[in-house]
Amino acid sequence: MPKKVIIPAGTGTPIGPFSPGTTADGIVYVSGTLPFDSNNNVVHVGDAAAQTRHVLNVIKAVIETAGGTMADVTFNHVFLRNWEDYAAINTVYAEYFPGEKPARYCVQCGLVKPDALIEIASVAHIGKGV
Repeated sequence: MPKKVIIPAGTGTPIGPFSPGTTADGIVYVSGTLPFDSNNNVVHVGDAAAQTRHVLNVIKAVIETAGGTMADVTFNHVFLRNWEDYAAINTVYAEYFPGEKPARYCVQCGLVKPDALIEIASVAHIGKGV
């Protein structure tokens, strides 16, 4: 099954050996997305809502570059640093998924940079083909 790497315009170089997204057979896989600027610096330090908005905008760019929309997202993997941020994260998250909600899980854990409060990875089904 052929795959295609998805790199939205303006995306910085990943901090590891991965692509922002890939698509194969009509499915878009978005890598774990952190609140990084194009130089891999954490943005909106201390603000979980703003970091969540930044992360979801990057995910949206990957999915749209692949030809889909946020309505095509079927699953999200959510990682947060502090449970205290859960309500703020959910408030922003709900703005991006106003209709039928994708399935998801949420785990508290350490993230790759201490100032990062949220990381989300997504799966979207946009149809057949690459």
